[in-house]
Amino acid sequence: MRMLKVFKDLVAFLTIIPLAKDESFVETSARYMFLFPLIGGFIGLLAAIYFQLCTSILQLLTPIIRFLMGTLENTFIRIFSACATISFILVLTGLQHFDGLVDLGNALGLKNLEERRRVAHAWIVTYKGAFLALFIEFLAFIGIFLINAVLMFKALICAEVSAKLSMVVLACIGKPARSGLGALFMKYNRGVKPIIAAYVVALLIIFPLFGFSSVMFLLVSFLASFLLEKVSNKVFGGVSGDVIGATNEIVRAICLLMVAGGVA
Repeated sequence: MRMLKVFKDLVAFLTIIPLAKDESFVETSARYMFLFPLIGGFIGLLAAIYFQLCTSILQLLTPIIRFLMGTLENTFIRIFSACATISFILVLTGLQHFDGLVDLGNALGLKNLEERRRVAHAWIVTYKGAFLALFIEFLAFIGIFLINAVLMFKALICAEVSAKLSMVVLACIGKPARSGLGALFMKYNRGVKPIIAAYVVALLIIFPLFGFSSVMFLLVSFLASFLLEKVSNKVFGGVSGDVIGATNEIVRAICLLMVAGGVA
């Protein structure tokens, strides 16, 4: 029963699915952050099913699409399915990680540390924030558009697992930029033990799907986390919850492009 509650709380925190019964789900999620890759697998599975449904429905409508689009019918189906899947993931996760990208982009280029922190936490969207967020999601769209349909199911699952793994690594290695939600997760996740646990969970999901190519997903999660930790220290004087969320979006896009390019 305890593990079922933990699973529900983690799903409630990382998605808009209302499974939590009280506000304790936030602290539970921080304590059991090493299980984020498991929830990533669940999110990826839902996204993969959604992609397949979109493709199947559009294929049933092939005569109509062919009449309207001519020889571009297959391209239209792939574009529509890719856009719909990215939108589904963003909505399912409540745009909270997308918001992290926007906040990180808002702060880039500003000279004063306090100004960067203020702008990142203000309810505004600057052109830099919008550009960074849309650019990263466009890369994810390109990845889905180019991935072979045979690989799509497992690619979406592994991309989400890797994205959540990167969040765990960043929380474990980073120092809080300020008090807040990000600081809570960093408080409960220090040292290498949570990282090792998260990597074991991720490997148990990714390895059956990609075999020894799984090392590429794990490596991307590791390197991206360390790079974003340096960026966050430079921009905010530490790691914030926004940057942890932004890392999720960035790693997902990289992993999808990696599969599309045949690297994994």
